[in-house]
Amino acid sequence: MEELNVEDLGKILEVMDTDCVIVDKVFASCQQRECFPQIEVDLKGKTFEDIKFKPGFIVPNTLVVTDIDSTPNFKRVRFTLRIPFKIITTEGKEIEGFLPDILKDIILFIPDSRDEFEFRIVVETSSQVLGQPIQTEDTLTFAVGVFIIVKVVGTVQLLVPTLGYCPPPEFCEEFSPEDVCDNFDYLPLPDFFPPQFGQLYPDD
Repeated sequence: MEELNVEDLGKILEVMDTDCVIVDKVFASCQQRECFPQIEVDLKGKTFEDIKFKPGFIVPNTLVVTDIDSTPNFKRVRFTLRIPFKIITTEGKEIEGFLPDILKDIILFIPDSRDEFEFRIVVETSSQVLGQPIQTEDTLTFAVGVFIIVKVVGTVQLLVPTLGYCPPPEFCEEFSPEDVCDNFDYLPLPDFFPPQFGQLYPDD
């Protein structure tokens, strides 16, 4: 991909307008990883087919943010992270559960601000099965690796360059069930009569 030089960037900015937008700004973020080598789930007589993970969340009433006396603008952030999952069986049943709770005790940049300004701690997770799950009778055993991103988010007003409003979108496509007769109207007419001898053996 060709890089955009300063001159081209200047020309683009000349035709741009500026707008104030209210957005969630990420003031700080960090990543961590957790690995669970052995998770066991009772399949209750069913047969394992697949595992699906849901977004992790901070367990209510576990988030504690405290000042660090020796480090202004940074705070100690503690919370419990919980990640739901569901086991799908070949019988179409779903068995729901949670990975073991993940206890977090980290330091994040949270700048001093007016009392009315609110920072939020936001987590994002990406969980994946490691290796091959093993079913032994009614017990499923599997390993899970979890990627975790923790963010400090605050709602702010930013001045940004824009090219105006977005153009009108395309028309929505209406859903209509397929009619088996639609294609029939365009099929070629079949032979109504059996072939004659000359058609089958033209050289005889």
